[in-house]
Amino acid sequence: MKTVQSSIFLRDMRFYAYHGVFPQERTVGGDYAVDLRVELDISAAVEHDMVEVTSNYAELYDVVKTEMLQPSDLLETVAARIGTHVLNDFPRVMEVTVSVVKLNPPMGADCKGAGVEIKMVR
Repeated sequence: MKTVQSSIFLRDMRFYAYHGVFPQERTVGGDYAVDLRVELDISAAVEHDMVEVTSNYAELYDVVKTEMLQPSDLLETVAARIGTHVLNDFPRVMEVTVSVVKLNPPMGADCKGAGVEIKMVR
């Protein structure tokens, strides 16, 4: 049997952060949800049961947290920073998909959030 595709993912990570183009967003902050999916070959991890031959999801979480703590005007910038950081620090990762959602966007609409998704490849 051969694995043809594999990934590691973190769903619905929650952060309080200070992103936005309006001064109030940068002062008061808001709630965000982030999803991260990394595509990589996990066959060595399956065979050897060792975290050293895969990408540690706790370390991936730390990357997301670090980038979410750095305020930006645009969610596009935040998502790209997360993706770039993952690709730079995790050589086994071949592709990364990041979505960042502002859970209560200041636009006068009744919605569960507004956000961006970006896919980056090595």
